[in-house]
Amino acid sequence: MADNRRMLSTLPAVPRDRLALIASARRAVLHGDHGGPAPALEPWVERSWRRCLAQGQRPEQRLGFDPIPARARQRLADASRPLVQAARPVLDRLSRALASTRYFAVLTNSEGVVVDAYGPIDRGDRRADLITRIGVDLSERCVGTTAIGAALAELQPVWLHRGEHFFDDTCVYSCAGAPLFGPDGLCVGMLDLTGIAAAERPELKHLAAQSARSIENALTLAVGHSLLLRLNWPGRSLGGDEDGLVCLDADGWVAGSNHAARLMVPQLGAPGAPAHCSELFAQPWEQLFDLARHGQRADPVEVPLWSGLRLHALAQRPGDPVAAVAPRVPLRDVEIAMIRRAVADAHGNVLQAARALGISRATIYRKLGRK
Repeated sequence: MADNRRMLSTLPAVPRDRLALIASARRAVLHGDHGGPAPALEPWVERSWRRCLAQGQRPEQRLGFDPIPARARQRLADASRPLVQAARPVLDRLSRALASTRYFAVLTNSEGVVVDAYGPIDRGDRRADLITRIGVDLSERCVGTTAIGAALAELQPVWLHRGEHFFDDTCVYSCAGAPLFGPDGLCVGMLDLTGIAAAERPELKHLAAQSARSIENALTLAVGHSLLLRLNWPGRSLGGDEDGLVCLDADGWVAGSNHAARLMVPQLGAPGAPAHCSELFAQPWEQLFDLARHGQRADPVEVPLWSGLRLHALAQRPGDPVAAVAPRVPLRDVEIAMIRRAVADAHGNVLQAARALGISRATIYRKLGRK
């Protein structure tokens, strides 16, 4: 660990021109030094800064990082239990990924209040301890521009470095954030990856977004259901975190879905709006239940959407094992792949390849010509 710290201490915290551009943007927007657009700022950063200014906040104000009252913290713990349980395995994996970076994970509810924190947190560092206490309010209203407030306001992944935070007290932090959506499509919180006086790591925005999808999938799979549909586009494998997930009750009503499914099937509707399986697929919805009932769940089927597009679907009953299922490859494609491999192994000699395969040279030309 000591070697890692010495190595990290030799890294430049951030290119000087980047810090200078951020400082220039702060002077332009927060202190009104000159007119015109602020340089080096993502539009959402400037929007957040201006919201803070409109609320009467000033960058030099000191922050208390106050927790919500004790009774409210108990209600918070009860309400956030499903989110915390769904996120814990993901946070555990994140802590291993972040172990040598001086970054850690913070989980908040939809109001920006911390419900869990995980990873290499230095509790001896007051700057870390203040923002990782359960119940501390890290919303934009309380601590200004951060990845937490920005992700919840913009509902998209963000990256925020040092002076891009609004308050001077938070300019020591660097953070990536991604919103979390529940099985009903509503925002339930966000995942934040924060470092203190750490090297800039904008790639953490991708890690935060990817980890957020894993948490959303766990929330969706926890919904009570009679049938789970795993969806993906033809040619994609099924059984991974990229699947669209749709949970159906015994009558074919959607009990929950994940973000990927809502992107693939817009008929899932607005957040919180009920939808029936018959509105999603242009085929009798009972057939999907029949597939799982007959034990054919390991064999994806092609399902038509009302738009004319088609998806691959894997129907699973509760308790069925989750295993990656490769897309079905037509026999003709397998034949052609074998022929091409034989021709390549023969260095382009078609006659030699034909002899190796036990077929005629004309057959090779005919098979390859059909592709």
